[in-house]
Amino acid sequence: MRIVLSGATGFLGQHLVERLCAEGHSVALLARRPVTGLPASVENYLWNPPKAQAPAQAFEGADAVIHLAGATVNQRWTKESKELLRSSRIDSTRSLVQSFSTLSRRPSLFLSASATGFYGDRGDELLTESSAAGDNFLAALSLDWEKEASLARALGMRVQLLRTGVVLGLKGGALPSMLPVFRLGIGGKLGSGQQWMSWIHIEDWVGAVLKLLNDELPSGPYNLTAPEPSRNEEFTRLLGKVLHRPAFLPVPEFALKLLFGEMSTVILGSQRVIPEALLKSGYEFRHPALESGLRSLLQ
Repeated sequence: MRIVLSGATGFLGQHLVERLCAEGHSVALLARRPVTGLPASVENYLWNPPKAQAPAQAFEGADAVIHLAGATVNQRWTKESKELLRSSRIDSTRSLVQSFSTLSRRPSLFLSASATGFYGDRGDELLTESSAAGDNFLAALSLDWEKEASLARALGMRVQLLRTGVVLGLKGGALPSMLPVFRLGIGGKLGSGQQWMSWIHIEDWVGAVLKLLNDELPSGPYNLTAPEPSRNEEFTRLLGKVLHRPAFLPVPEFALKLLFGEMSTVILGSQRVIPEALLKSGYEFRHPALESGLRSLLQ
């Protein structure tokens, strides 16, 4: 297949490009500047959204487009950073769909990033792809983001929305920032520790995306999370266990709110998400359980 990808310099994009190339796919990247250190077969196309549409030649012969670009949520949310979060997601997606509309031959599949933040803070409620959106900033952002991507359906494209949870890997995501503290034996639960954490191993995230690429699955949202979500208290206990370190020093809720402001809702919010659509598709998780997933990365 010929696959066009945005966001290739990020944690997820790097892993995905590596796997796509290893499986013999033709890969073209959309980026603000040329991406280096990749196989010679990977093509680079400059794209600076929303100021310019993606170049039409990038899509020639393309079977699918995967859109992962977007500024990191893990920063203090000021008025300016919120505007950046919206622009980097919504404006870039709108620009990409507009680019599709100018093509005489369009890719048949559009995979667009989203997040389990779509669901907001939902306590112990079991959440599937059919669950409604939440009511906080990140939920509204994700909802608007998905609406922009879904406009590509009117162009005759299948649109699959990648509602990604906390991705566990060693080259990026949440885990590397946690390891120094836990290796010192001073890690612990965040707030009450009762909030649900919907996680996925990086190998399963890539595997799920490949499943969506290769199978004729319908348009709609797909939760990219493991089938066994974990409470934060259990996650920190197991991380300490795998590292052979104690994990008994909790971080109080007020400290997290003081440090991160409104962004602390991401850390303290509870999302018990199940990948119902993926499981129905027949995808078999390599790392369905948290402890074995952590061990595969850390041992």
